[in-house]
Amino acid sequence: MSNVTPLTDAEFAAKVEQSDKPVLVDFWAEWCSPCKQMMPVIDEIAGKYGDRVDFYKVDADNNPDAPTRYMVQGLPTLLIFKNGEVVQQLTGGKTKAQLVAAVESVL
Repeated sequence: MSNVTPLTDAEFAAKVEQSDKPVLVDFWAEWCSPCKQMMPVIDEIAGKYGDRVDFYKVDADNNPDAPTRYMVQGLPTLLIFKNGEVVQQLTGGKTKAQLVAAVESVL
């Protein structure tokens, strides 16, 4: 079972923008090889930090509103929200250490 919850455009505001906890959103697509390579790493980090940070993934092809609203230009893109605002954006493949540092920066 994944530690990263799939999210739709319809759920985005309630789950991300109105969350009391920091939130990491992974924008990905089925055709994106780097996205698929990063998923297990993000899932592992979510398992470690899931009590303090909410982790979601948005299929950008099937849910285009949120990526458009937040000007996601390439995939994968990770947005980290705190108090409903984007505080960090990571685009392209990242290492586990880079992802951990990004998550820890909002704690």
